[in-house]
Amino acid sequence: MGTDWWRGAVIYQIYPRSFKDSNGDGIGDLPGITAGLDHVASLGVDAIWVSPFFRSPMKDFGYDVADYRSVDPLFGTLEDFDALLARAHSLGLKVIIDQVLSHTSDQHAWFAESRRARPDAQGDAANDKADWYVWANAKPDGSVPNNWLSVFGGSAWQWDSRRKQYYFHSFLAEQPDLNFHCEAVQEALLAEVRFWCERGVDGFRFDACNHQFHDALLRDNPPADPGQNVSTVKADNPYAMQRHLYDKSRPENLAFLERLRALLDEYGAVGLGEVGDEDAPPLMAAYTERGKRLHLAYSFALLTDEHSAHHLRGQVKALEDAMDRVDGWGCWAVSNHDSVRVASRWNANGSADARRDRLWLSLLVMLRGSACIYQGEELGLPEAEVPFERLQDPYGRAFWPEFKGRDGARTPLPWSAAALHGGFSHGSAEPWLPVSPLHLPLAIDRQEGDPHSMLTFSRALLRWRRRHPVLREGAMRFIDLPEPLLGLERFDGTHRLQALFNLSDQKVTVEVPHMPIPASGSPFFGARVDDDRLHLPPYGVFVGAPIGAA
Repeated sequence: MGTDWWRGAVIYQIYPRSFKDSNGDGIGDLPGITAGLDHVASLGVDAIWVSPFFRSPMKDFGYDVADYRSVDPLFGTLEDFDALLARAHSLGLKVIIDQVLSHTSDQHAWFAESRRARPDAQGDAANDKADWYVWANAKPDGSVPNNWLSVFGGSAWQWDSRRKQYYFHSFLAEQPDLNFHCEAVQEALLAEVRFWCERGVDGFRFDACNHQFHDALLRDNPPADPGQNVSTVKADNPYAMQRHLYDKSRPENLAFLERLRALLDEYGAVGLGEVGDEDAPPLMAAYTERGKRLHLAYSFALLTDEHSAHHLRGQVKALEDAMDRVDGWGCWAVSNHDSVRVASRWNANGSADARRDRLWLSLLVMLRGSACIYQGEELGLPEAEVPFERLQDPYGRAFWPEFKGRDGARTPLPWSAAALHGGFSHGSAEPWLPVSPLHLPLAIDRQEGDPHSMLTFSRALLRWRRRHPVLREGAMRFIDLPEPLLGLERFDGTHRLQALFNLSDQKVTVEVPHMPIPASGSPFFGARVDDDRLHLPPYGVFVGAPIGAA
């Protein structure tokens, strides 16, 4: 792969705690990932994205970093990571690691020093990290500095009795936000990124990267407009009641991202930014504009509950239009570790249907942009039911039972249906989350070699996609079709492919003048062509080359 390998790449997301446990303690680890890379490589993906494995108290399961340069003992050692990196590269896989720059754990040495003492009356810092985090005085009545809210519920301000000030946290109180207005903070974080570049990683997924600056004046956020969609949280979360103008997505971030890009370019590393915002497309475009900042931006648009053809077309077109204006690049996902699995989330009748699972994966890899496949998506895994007494996610425990949190998407990957704990762990220790009984019939060993399985289809689909470069970098336009059909065309100077998706559980017939010729070697099946009429079965997919196109 060339230097632009990330354009149109398929990236496989690995959640380390739940991928594979090598030492029998019930928690997945880096050697487990290394042992499972043959499976990942067999899918035909281009890269892996490994969620955080750094030293952490695990209040938010690794997204609360206590030391950016250490592997948490739960996951192994730096040498284990080096072995993982070497094995991935030997299999032709690029390695992207999660990097959480917007905040740290409250157990990080930086925060311990910052909270030790506040600046004196003359403004001289009592220690050199006094302003590394976002500190603010209480109002005269002792209340919080402003109305900013935490994504995880409640005020985003936490009182600290040592400094006798509040500190700002966008997420958990144990995850204080760093103060990016401080030059020393930017320098320190760039040094942490450089450490991993020197170790040989191919890129970074920058978590919550639009949270990296706050309004220096600490102005209140205005209320959200009636009916406004805040895509990153559920509507029953008070966070959705504000327009987040001042606590995130600040324009000052653009200059820092340019500094970050300059560092990445020194090593040929790639930057993938997670951008969650009420109006994400223009922000994602600004973050990836003409190669000045990040390489690509990760979209939340397809992680919501709505999945009509009209909605999907609108969400994709909004990002496409924004990216086209600035030569930016997006990255799509239909599942991840923070959302309900797509096999359950976009399930109208509540029953399992492998045809529907094949459709969503097909749509994901046909869109313009790069694509992230979350572990287990290649198996068609549904969301797991995790009882409250086994729930680990602090987000879910806070909003139970209306919102059950993220643990249902984080349960262990099933490797062997008959093995203890689904083959995830070979020891007797109970896995950190229960293995779902719904997942055992879909285990990798059950699907291996089955010509009709989701795993076999996933491999065939990704192999077929690799044979069509137009799907990596070609342009895209939508075909005007009525519900429940979604149609799109991918094209470049010499090649065109048209794809039609039946998003319903009913057969659909549509007239298509100048019917495309079915794409050679296509893994899609079930569609029937009759003159200018296309008959699509429930959740059917048809991909073809227009007559006269290569």
